[in-house]
Amino acid sequence: RNNLTLSPTHRNPPLPTCCSPILAAFVASLSPTSHPHQWRPHEPTPSRPHHASPRPHSSDSNPPTSPLPTPPSRSHLAAPGPNPRPNPLNPAPNPSAAAMLRRLASAAAPRAFFSPSPAAGHAPRREYGLVPMVIEHTSRGERAYDIFSRLLKERIVCIHGPIADDTASLVVAQLLFLESENPAKPIHLYINSPGGVVTAGLAIYDTMQYIRSPVTTLCIGQAASMGSLLLAAGAPGERRALPNARVMIHQPSGGASGQASDIAIQAKEILKVRDRLNKIYAKHTGQAIDRIEQCMERDMFMDPVEAHAWGLIDEVIEHRPISLVSDAVSSEPPKNSGGGENKGTEEPSPA
Repeated sequence: RNNLTLSPTHRNPPLPTCCSPILAAFVASLSPTSHPHQWRPHEPTPSRPHHASPRPHSSDSNPPTSPLPTPPSRSHLAAPGPNPRPNPLNPAPNPSAAAMLRRLASAAAPRAFFSPSPAAGHAPRREYGLVPMVIEHTSRGERAYDIFSRLLKERIVCIHGPIADDTASLVVAQLLFLESENPAKPIHLYINSPGGVVTAGLAIYDTMQYIRSPVTTLCIGQAASMGSLLLAAGAPGERRALPNARVMIHQPSGGASGQASDIAIQAKEILKVRDRLNKIYAKHTGQAIDRIEQCMERDMFMDPVEAHAWGLIDEVIEHRPISLVSDAVSSEPPKNSGGGENKGTEEPSPA
């Protein structure tokens, strides 16, 4: 048996006599300084296949030297050939690491949780960069919920940000689901919205009136435009606002383009929408249509006390009343619970 040893100092190492021609060619190709006519798989050329790319003839009388491996292209990563004279100060790059860096650089940025595309004609987007997760321990183990799903178990629905079609579809689905779970239990709607699309807001409003479950509304932050209409559309006696919230009402706005007849059609439609909204405000606030039209001619901002006097809410609260305490919490009322004169009562009466 012959022992075959390959060394960078041997240009053409001796081959065993019993080797087949194919094996001999393969062993010869492993030599970093083999003959120029021998097979060199590490030197691909554009005109020849990768598996049969011979080294071109050289007119130099000096003995051939091993060239540097061809750098990998951006589209693929070719296997580098052996380096006859490795440089410890400048090592060759790792092909797998280079490929990984290229994949990371070309990867698209991760999409934020709950980042839907903006509705047509409505630029603001709803983005939650990081949604907290809640770990629930049960007899069967642990289960993780995102915070909004956990609040949904307590029959709490949140409207945060602009009201668009995607927001309306989510809120409507949650209201219908909670009604199917228990139509007698109230649903708590927390509103912090600058307003949005009229049709999306009316979809939520109609669903609130459609379901059998009473819907309590609470303004945190602000309830402007369509947000104020949803705030006023809560169940009688169950419309509340926190002390530092604000409410704003105004008439609808929009635009139209095209031919004169098309603009006239859109103008008539927006006037119909304004009349419909005025009637809804009159139904839930008790105000006269004339006063509503006068107040909504321009933006009208109100603090919670003014909103209570205007009829948009029934109560200004600082602490959670008993009627908003979850069933999971003990029935014992906390010492600081209640809101205004309705502290400690199960069903607060309208102010």
